[in-house]
Amino acid sequence: MDAPVEALTFATLGLRAPLVAAVAALGYEEPTPVQRETIPLLLTGRDMLGQAATGTGKTAAFALPMLHRLGDALPAARETCGLILVPTRELAMQVSEALHKYAKGSGLSVLPLYGGAPMHLQVRALERGAHIVVATPGRALDHMRRGTLSLAAIRMLVLDEADEMLDMGFADDLDEILKATPEDRQTALFSATMPKRIQAIAERHLTSPARITVAREKPVAGDAPRVRQIGYMVHRAHKPAALARILEMEDPVATLVFCRTRLEVESLVETMTAHGLRAEALHGGMVQRQRDKVMATFRAKKADLLVATDVAARGLDIDHLSHVVNYDVPASPEVYMHRIGRTGRAGRTGTAITLAEAREHRLVRTIEQFTKTRLEVATVPTVADLRAKQVELTRASLRERLVAGDSDHVRVIVESLAQEFDLMEIAVAAVAMAHASAASEGSERDIPTIAPRQERPATPTTSRPSPRAVTRDRDAPVREPRPRRTEADDAPSRAPRVDGSRLRRASAPDERPRRDTRAPWTAREPREYGGDTRPPRVARRPETRDGRLVRLFIGAGREAGIRPGDLVGAIAGESGINSRALGSIEIADRFSLVEVPEADADHIVSAMRAATLRGKRVQVRRERER
Repeated sequence: MDAPVEALTFATLGLRAPLVAAVAALGYEEPTPVQRETIPLLLTGRDMLGQAATGTGKTAAFALPMLHRLGDALPAARETCGLILVPTRELAMQVSEALHKYAKGSGLSVLPLYGGAPMHLQVRALERGAHIVVATPGRALDHMRRGTLSLAAIRMLVLDEADEMLDMGFADDLDEILKATPEDRQTALFSATMPKRIQAIAERHLTSPARITVAREKPVAGDAPRVRQIGYMVHRAHKPAALARILEMEDPVATLVFCRTRLEVESLVETMTAHGLRAEALHGGMVQRQRDKVMATFRAKKADLLVATDVAARGLDIDHLSHVVNYDVPASPEVYMHRIGRTGRAGRTGTAITLAEAREHRLVRTIEQFTKTRLEVATVPTVADLRAKQVELTRASLRERLVAGDSDHVRVIVESLAQEFDLMEIAVAAVAMAHASAASEGSERDIPTIAPRQERPATPTTSRPSPRAVTRDRDAPVREPRPRRTEADDAPSRAPRVDGSRLRRASAPDERPRRDTRAPWTAREPREYGGDTRPPRVARRPETRDGRLVRLFIGAGREAGIRPGDLVGAIAGESGINSRALGSIEIADRFSLVEVPEADADHIVSAMRAATLRGKRVQVRRERER
C-alpha cells in the first residue's frame, strides 16, 4: 500500500470501478480503518481472522471484496458462490440490504435466509438461484438437510460476529456447515472479541489466516468522543421515573433501551407509554411478523423508544438512533460494548446512558477498566431542572409562533381581553397556560438518588462472622453481585414494577411473597412476612398533589393472567380517575396491590366491586393494616 492513509479512497484499495461508483453513490467518502486493513487483504484471496468492534464498518469490509471476487467470474447458472453467516435475523436482513446496494448493476443476486420466515418462499427463491446467500446458521442447516441449498460451489465464506453465534449455541452448526464447503474456499472470520473457542474454529477451518485487530476509532485529542457515556446512580424502584425524566431532558431522536428480561421489557413499555412516550417492545418471545412490524414502526420514526432484550437486539442497525440506555448494568464489558455500539456509527455522535444501583458499582468499574473510559456520573434531573427545561421549550414554541405570524384567528381574544386587563398580564397568563399544558403530570416529585458505594479495605478479623451478622451489618463490605438474570431465565415468579414509587412487601392471609433481596437497602419485614425479627425500616410514602397514597388489595394475580395494564385500565375505566394518579403496582400469584390516591380510594373500591378482571368478579378492598 503506497498511498498514505490520509489519501486512501475506495478506488485506491483496488476495487472495480462499478463498486467504487456504488459506494460513492451511497455517500461513503473514505474507508474506515477496518476497511483499509481488510479490503486489500481479502482481494488477494487469503483467509483472514479479524477482530473488530461493532459499528466500525466491517459489513462493507467483507461485502465489497466478495462482490469484487465473485463478479470477476460470474457463473452462467445462478449457483451459490458466496455465503455469509450471521447470528440473527435482523443482521441477515441488514447485511443482505447492504449487499443489494453495493451490487447494483453487477448482475449478482443476493438472498437472505433466516428463521421465522415462510420456508416455502425461501425454497422457491433458492430454486431460482442466488449467487450470495446471507443466512443464520440454523436456517442454513435446515436448507442443506432438505437439499435446497448446495454449498459445493462456495468460493468465499464469511463468519460475521462469530462470538455472538457461539454465545447463541451455534458451534456445532457452524462446524457442520463449514465441513460442507470446498476446502479451497476463502474464509474470513470477524469477531468483536477473541476467546479461545474462536481461535479453535480458526485453527480447524482457516488456512494460514492473516490476523488484523481494529479497535474503535479513538477521538482526536481535544475532540468530544462520538459516544458520550453517562451513568446515573438510581434505586431500582425509581428507575422507570428516572428514565422518563432523563429522556425528557435529553430530548433524543430515537432511543434503544436494553432490559434483562422479557417481563421487564413489557413492564417498562407500559410505564413509558403512560408517561406519554411512544414505546415498542422487542424480545425473543415475539414471532417474526411482530418483530418486523415493530422494527418497521421504529425505523419509520413512529415510535420514540424501542425497549429490547440483548437476544432480540443483536445485529440491529438503526440509522437515526441517538441514544442507547442500559436499564441494568450489563453483566460483562463485552455486552456493554455491543450495546453502546448501536449508536455513534458512521461518524455520527451518540449518547450511552447507564442506570446503576449501588450494588452494581463494581460492574461499572470493570466496564471502565475494559473500555479505558471513565463514565460521566450525573444526577437525575430535579423538578427544578425539568421546569426550567419546560419553560425554555414553551419560550421557544412561542417565539416560533410569533415569527410565523399565523395567529390572526385568535387575535380577537386578545383584543377583547385588552379592554379589561393589561397586555402584559394577558401575555403572562397565556404563557402560564401554555407551560402547564406542556408540563408532564407526575413530575412534581424529586427522584431520590444514591451515592455509589466506596470500596473499603478489608480489615483483619479473628473469627469469621456468622451469615446473620453479615446480613444485619449495614456497613459491611458489598458482596459480589448475584448472577444476572437473562431473557432465557424469564419466569412469572418476579413481580414487575410499574412505576418509580417505593413498594413495601405484599401481605395476605393465604399468601406471603418472598422477601425481595435484589437491593441491599430493601426494607426487612417482621417474621410473619418472611423477614427476620428486626423491625422494618419505614419508607416515606410518596405524596401526590391530592394527598397520600394508600394500597388496595385486589384478589387476582399472575395465576389469573393479570398484568399491570389490566389493573391500570380497569381502575381508570371504572372509576374515571387519571391513570397517572396511580402509584406502584405489585402482582403476586393470587392477588395484586395497587397504590391509589387516598382521597379516591373508597370511590375506586366501590367502582371496582362492580367490575370484572379477565371476565371474573374479584375482591377489592383496602390493604389491611399489619
